[in-house]
Amino acid sequence: MDTKKNLDGFVPVKSTYDYNNQISDSLKGRLFIIVSVILLLSFFFIIKYLRTNSSSSNQLNDNQSKLFEKYILNNNVEVKNRLVIAPITLLSSNIDGSINNEEREYLKERGTDIGIYILGATAISQDGITHENQPRAYSDSDIPSLKERAIIIKAQGSLAINQLHHGGALSSKQYSGLDPVAPTGNSTLNIHELTDEEIKKIIQKFANSAELSLKAGFDGIEINAANKYLIQQFYSPHSNHRNDEWGGSTEKRMNFALKIIDAINEVRTKLNRPDFIIGYRLSPEEPFEDGITMTETLQLVRALKSKPIQYIHLSQKNYFQEARNGEGKGIERVKLIHDEIKDKMALIGVGGLKSEKDLNNAINSGYSEFVSVGMASMLNKDFGILLKQGKGSQLNLEFDKEHPEKHSLPNGLLKIFTKK
Repeated sequence: MDTKKNLDGFVPVKSTYDYNNQISDSLKGRLFIIVSVILLLSFFFIIKYLRTNSSSSNQLNDNQSKLFEKYILNNNVEVKNRLVIAPITLLSSNIDGSINNEEREYLKERGTDIGIYILGATAISQDGITHENQPRAYSDSDIPSLKERAIIIKAQGSLAINQLHHGGALSSKQYSGLDPVAPTGNSTLNIHELTDEEIKKIIQKFANSAELSLKAGFDGIEINAANKYLIQQFYSPHSNHRNDEWGGSTEKRMNFALKIIDAINEVRTKLNRPDFIIGYRLSPEEPFEDGITMTETLQLVRALKSKPIQYIHLSQKNYFQEARNGEGKGIERVKLIHDEIKDKMALIGVGGLKSEKDLNNAINSGYSEFVSVGMASMLNKDFGILLKQGKGSQLNLEFDKEHPEKHSLPNGLLKIFTKK
């Protein structure tokens, strides 16, 4: 046996047991500390790994996604999360606009774990009807169906918003029995040019529809000023060629929209309902050379900031779509608008959001307080439920032509999907 001392002064012996017994107390202490640190670090990384992969349990903790954060609107109404069902034309009401079983079945499956549910395109007058089997809100006889729709949505825990709509030049005589009306007429297409008196009556009809919606139990209304319908027709230089109080300059072209907001707010004040939500939907740009650009839209948005509304809701195909023309060209439209209003009211962003990843990318951008979905809610009756439970991977992202029944669509919508 080699009896030479090693560098630490210890003499090697035959047995490991004997060797260990000769280790100094200080070295044992250091080894104990090292082992303890290794064990603690291992424990830390194991916990971190389990938390990161907790989705495997198919449960999504509310604080893991901004989608399920609460939000307080500027009239102190609490919204339980950031998910919004965009207004969808279901084409499924009765011919007189009343609710039927098919519409009931669709609505009662879509509102769970949704913050705001916006019912689509409720006509404010007969001459504004654009779609087949369109809901209506222009007489007391419409209240029972309006009330039932509101009850169905609210029973699922979502705020119920009724979108108020007038098609203007896009209204259909086939469904309304009347010639379309517009800010500027067209004799070839039998479009009637509205007089000053008629314009003021339509403004009051929007207010009347808002009052009917409030009395029916809705939490608020959304003014449909998007998608080339009447209010957008008034604001667009492409479709409004008037030279009076309602046209001729950017300021005068926006008068129609602003007067509608004022009239609806008067209803809210009259009935002492400051909690009643007023939203405004707009299309940021038009494809026409003489149409609305971001310059006009931002001018309108600045005017809307002074009005007592709770949110602006965009209508566009891509959430991150950049401005084509005018002020802010090349910058995301949603960011441009949010930068203007973020201290005044909420913004609902929309556009091609189908998957859980899409929605998280949008809400995490900080460009809007809410994100809205249309197609995703049509394809998935349990859209909010799947997201809340961390099962976003189970969402249907495309229409299943082989098994269309899985989407639980009313016949009106089903016909559109099956024609594609």
